Amino acid sequence: MKKLISVFCLVIVQSLVYGQKEQYNLFIRTWNFLKYYHPDLAGGKINSDSLFLTNIEKVNQQTDTNSVIRILSEKLNQNFSGNPVIDQEKDILSVNQDFSWYQKNKKISPQNKNLLNTIYQHRLITQTDKKQKQDEEKKKESLPKDKNLPLAERLLIFAKIQGSIDYLYPHKYLMPKNSDAYFADLLEQTIQCSTRKDFEVILAKAVAKMEDTHAFKFYNQLSYKNEIYHRSYYPPFDYTVFDDHILITDLILPEICSKANIRVGDRIMEINGKKISKIIKEKQKLLSVSNPETLVYMLSDYQRNLIWTVDDAQKELKIQSKQDRKTYSQKVDFINFTDKQQLATVTEYIKEKIRSKDEHTMTHVDVAHFKIYDVRRILESVPEDQLDDHMDKIFKEASTKKAIVFDMRGYPDWGGFVYHYIYKYFSPVENHFGKYYKPNIRNIGTYIPSSYKEFGLYYPKIENKTTHPYKGKVFIIVNPETLSLSEWSTMNLQKIFPQAMTIGQKTAGADGDVTSVPLNADYNLEFTANGIFYYDNEQTQKTGIRINELIRYTDEDILQKRDLEFEKVLREVK
Repeated sequence: MKKLISVFCLVIVQSLVYGQKEQYNLFIRTWNFLKYYHPDLAGGKINSDSLFLTNIEKVNQQTDTNSVIRILSEKLNQNFSGNPVIDQEKDILSVNQDFSWYQKNKKISPQNKNLLNTIYQHRLITQTDKKQKQDEEKKKESLPKDKNLPLAERLLIFAKIQGSIDYLYPHKYLMPKNSDAYFADLLEQTIQCSTRKDFEVILAKAVAKMEDTHAFKFYNQLSYKNEIYHRSYYPPFDYTVFDDHILITDLILPEICSKANIRVGDRIMEINGKKISKIIKEKQKLLSVSNPETLVYMLSDYQRNLIWTVDDAQKELKIQSKQDRKTYSQKVDFINFTDKQQLATVTEYIKEKIRSKDEHTMTHVDVAHFKIYDVRRILESVPEDQLDDHMDKIFKEASTKKAIVFDMRGYPDWGGFVYHYIYKYFSPVENHFGKYYKPNIRNIGTYIPSSYKEFGLYYPKIENKTTHPYKGKVFIIVNPETLSLSEWSTMNLQKIFPQAMTIGQKTAGADGDVTSVPLNADYNLEFTANGIFYYDNEQTQKTGIRINELIRYTDEDILQKRDLEFEKVLREVK
């Protein structure tokens, strides 16, 4: 009998939570709709956060559907003068805009449907970044990082993430098809979570669902990031993550590795009984990346330390020996840098790794090599009034070579290198290399292409420009570090040099500008704000930049520290 009573009580609780979740979901959708379209909110006359926090506590499982809409809209202007807004744009990316949540909801009265339709028809035309800045200026004091946020505050942050996706994220349509159900489940978890850590796990899962590499760094804002991603302890070795194993590439603290019988070239097949492929899938639920290749690349970063699954200082690893390919389980001591000597050793290792990367270059008499993340050195000691002549001299010299290599494996440290100077010297006057969709201020949630006439988007205006066509071979090297402006610049180079061969690995798949939305409690959501496509409408988000030849590395390639892209170039130049 007691068991039946317990089951009955559980069913009642779950039913109440479900009813509350349904009403909160409608509240959030309605609030976001009003926030981005109603002139009182979109124009800043009424603070949208205040409207949310003032009214969310009035909602419970007994609140009927129409009362939710009334609660949010009753103090807003409902008498609109002037003609409805007409969007005259012809090429509109509108696949994200979906009002079925109220238009097809049988519980919503015809009067409320008409109200929401009228608000949309008389929406305010405004710049979203200005609105976001107004909200940011009205930040409230945050609770201590170890304290859970009140329910209303948690719901507000969750609502802002949903609103950002629905109205400001141009690639919502590329998100997994189960996203609505997924977010409904996260909403239920938001209602029930009892700790700040649990809420931050929810936030990480919500942002990860965007599958946008621009949002990857969100994890670093979390107060409990070390616990959530199990990164408190670092391994005594460096590594590279593959789809089904982790390759040990360097022994940073040899004495610890020797104790565990770990050698360079060994493979980690499992961590605490969990296969690497399964671990990667779990990490994908907590980290926002545009494609699986980029996730594996990010997980390979020693400094980020994101691949581990438990917080124990000693982890049990299933290791496959490089020598005989036999597997064995081994408990391995990890480090947390309380030992100053260990910290100094690891720090020096990381510095040397960075130095080696910076110094890595192609030195061949017949090849001009430009590293996109290290081109500012070209400007060293050059007076500004001599810069044009200096760059012309550099490119004239490069044009005498059999091949030019643009190494795009990094973020540009000088945007003007490709945009201005490569264009100025090598490109025809017109260089329309893609389509750039920007937010449509007449209809937020949709996107329109920037006109080629808009100054400064594709190329600068240069009076009496001359062109120096290059007939030699051109190679563009890319990998997951080719992100955003680096991807945009790669598209530019591909257009300027039609003969170019793009080689390497899939790029980060997050092209375009970044927008930042303050979420309260010191959280900020950054993500891709524009839709970037090739001229034939082929997308770049998630898929990355077009590649002529994918190059894949094996364990042995990594261990020998080979640069297969460089080797490919040198073979082609012979």
